[in-house]
Amino acid sequence: MYCTGRCLRTALRAAARTHRQQLQQQAPASCTLRLLQTSAASRSDTIATPQLDGEPKQYSPKIQQLVSDISGLTLLEVSDLNELLKKTLNIQDVGMMPMGAMAGGAVSAAQATEEEEEAPVKKEKTHFVVKLIELKAEDKVKLIKEVKNCIHGLNLVQAKKLVESLPQEIRANAAKDEAEKLKAALEAAGGTVVLE
Repeated sequence: MYCTGRCLRTALRAAARTHRQQLQQQAPASCTLRLLQTSAASRSDTIATPQLDGEPKQYSPKIQQLVSDISGLTLLEVSDLNELLKKTLNIQDVGMMPMGAMAGGAVSAAQATEEEEEAPVKKEKTHFVVKLIELKAEDKVKLIKEVKNCIHGLNLVQAKKLVESLPQEIRANAAKDEAEKLKAALEAAGGTVVLE
C-alpha cells in the first residue's frame, strides 16, 4: 500500500508537469493571462474598484491609514513631514506671483485699491461740541439771554457767570443740524462759536 501511494503521487506529479508543458507550448499568452488573473484576484483587496456615478468614493485601506496617521501628527511633525517630502520628491518652494505678472488693467486696479487703503479714511463728523469762545461787549446781555435759552435748566445768574468765563462748552455731542442751529443763534446774539 505504501508503494501504491508513493507511485500514485509520482504519477500525478509527472502528469501535472506534462500538462503544464503542453499548455506553455500551445498558448503561452493564455497561460500568462491566467497567471495575471490569479495574481489580480489575490490583490483585489488593495486595489480600489472603480466607482459608479453618484456613489461615494471608496478609498483603499492604505490611503485611509495614511490619512489617519497624518491627522494624528502635531504641527511640528507636519512641518518635518513637509520638509522631508520636499527633499525626497525634489519639490521646489514656489513664491507668490509678482504683481507685474498680472494683466495691465488688473495691475492698475490693484494699485488704485492699495492707494485707497493707504490714504487715511476721513469720516464725516456727525456729532460736535458747541463751544462759545468770545463775545462782543455791546451784545453781552443779548448773549446771556440766548445762552439761558440754549442750556435747559440754567437761570440768568448761571448764564451770566458762564458768559463771563469764556471759553465755555455750551453743548457736547450735539448732532450736526442741532450744532449748526446753536452756532447760528449764538453768533446772531453776538458770540463767537466753534464746532469741535
